[in-house]
Amino acid sequence: MSDRFHKIQIQLNIPDLNAGDFSQLTITRQINQVAAAFPDHFEPVTLIGSSLGGLISDHLGQQYQQVQRLILLAPAFGFLAHWLPKLGDEEMKRWQQEKYLMVYHYGEERSLPLSYNFVIDAKQYQEDILQRPVPTLILHGRQDEVIPITASRNFARSRPWVKLIELDSDHALGNVTTEIWQAIRLFCQLP
Repeated sequence: MSDRFHKIQIQLNIPDLNAGDFSQLTITRQINQVAAAFPDHFEPVTLIGSSLGGLISDHLGQQYQQVQRLILLAPAFGFLAHWLPKLGDEEMKRWQQEKYLMVYHYGEERSLPLSYNFVIDAKQYQEDILQRPVPTLILHGRQDEVIPITASRNFARSRPWVKLIELDSDHALGNVTTEIWQAIRLFCQLP
């Protein structure tokens, strides 16, 4: 996507939300990190976030008037409710006791330790508080095996400012980049 934006002379700021320390990752840390990158003067911001980054973007849109538009790719709505049961009770108990769980990191292509503080912190970020009417485009794959499309359907249903586009894809959305780009261009009124 960054190449496509570059071709129309739009510079993207793509922060590393791991901040060099995946093991201490929290949603609060990521929200603060992205907010710190906002322009000093009140300039409208469009946020594009994928998966957990989509959830974080929506919470930033709730908190900051500077956020004028959101583009969410397979946002991780209700991810604790989807992810934690897959771990099972024994794995959850072990994580709480040992304080760290090995979690596969797709960017690193290997498992890395993640602190249980991630879960504690994430519990305070519920979707029901996301009520600021920020124009929002959600693109979500119907075959998403990580975050079911029903999570985005339920979110969009009660928020008329949200447009949901369902795609024939999975969580990675790798096979529909052309469709995603066309939807973003229309939504943002880009050349």
